[in-house]
Amino acid sequence: MAPGLVWLMALTCGLVVANIYYNQPLLAEIGRTFGLSESRASLVATITQVGYTLGLLLVVPLGDKRERKSLTLGLLLCSAVCMAGAAIAPSFALLAAASLLIGLFSAVPQLLIPMAASLASDEQRGQVVGKVMSGLLIGVLLSRTVSGYVGAHFGWRTMYWVGAGLMVLLTAVLARRLPHNQTQFVGSYGSLLRSLGTLVRELPVLRRSALVGACMFGGFSAFWTTLVFFLESPAYRYGAEVAGLFGLIGASGAFAASFAGKSADRKGADYALNLGILLFLGAYVLLGFGGTYLIGLIAGVVVLDVGQQMTHISNQTRIFSLRPEARSRLNTVYMTACFIGASAGSFLGGLAWDHFQWPGVCAVGLGLVILAYLANRFYGRPGSAVA
Repeated sequence: MAPGLVWLMALTCGLVVANIYYNQPLLAEIGRTFGLSESRASLVATITQVGYTLGLLLVVPLGDKRERKSLTLGLLLCSAVCMAGAAIAPSFALLAAASLLIGLFSAVPQLLIPMAASLASDEQRGQVVGKVMSGLLIGVLLSRTVSGYVGAHFGWRTMYWVGAGLMVLLTAVLARRLPHNQTQFVGSYGSLLRSLGTLVRELPVLRRSALVGACMFGGFSAFWTTLVFFLESPAYRYGAEVAGLFGLIGASGAFAASFAGKSADRKGADYALNLGILLFLGAYVLLGFGGTYLIGLIAGVVVLDVGQQMTHISNQTRIFSLRPEARSRLNTVYMTACFIGASAGSFLGGLAWDHFQWPGVCAVGLGLVILAYLANRFYGRPGSAVA
């Protein structure tokens, strides 16, 4: 693949995934506009995430049935329309409906990542996936910063208009630069969805990767869900703004994505994945014993993010090599498991904080990464008793 195309796909992933996170810094302003409580206004963020999960389950599998370029362009235009609809929404109910659709149509990155894997050669697949993923990660990271600034100076509706304009611009650019990418699945949409279960039953490597990904995302989510509570505790007495700055520190994970892809290409996905698990384990040991010191907390965040991205890219590289004609559906299974794991991690992290404070959170993280190691070491391996 030409480097320019790889970076264009990475930029697209970053800008599209940002649609999901723009609303988070704007929730207070949205609440004031419609006279809502904070808890009710926060439903905008929740509904958007629900829409994205539905997109993973219902839209991403179409990447194996429909020509991927035309599908991507159609989703981008639908995203633009929904972003504009949110910008002019006269009521909270209409804003919530638009938010659901924004999440649904923002599944484009999970189409482009399998597309990049299919366009890349076997020798460069991990590196290409890593670079495209780095764009997605930077989009998640910077979206909140940009949205907060635009919302504070120009109002929350302006951010939705900016997002709509970016989707139109991306559509125009990708229409010229993105190559066509034909698919092979010829069955009905119903059979396409049913085939997800078939893939899970027939591919133990997919089941293992999904289980490892769920555990790792759970440990990752447990940390980030409770970090703001830890920073506001007597250990630091910092505000939520400082928690946002830790997100910038976590950008190291985006740069690690490319390194992880190269490692997977050169030494195999299992090598890079085991290295990521080891780093993740080390990060929680560091956070557990040194988290009350700022330098220890910062170092722990960096190592945690690098370990997370190494395992994630290695898992995706591994599953994309299983059945080239089903890469979008393989990604659907894997990412759905990761989202379930992230939700469980957030719940367990919050529960641990309520009862045991920071040591409890670190214990949850260590427990989940140990489960990830055991799953990768024993689950679905030839001769293993655990299928």
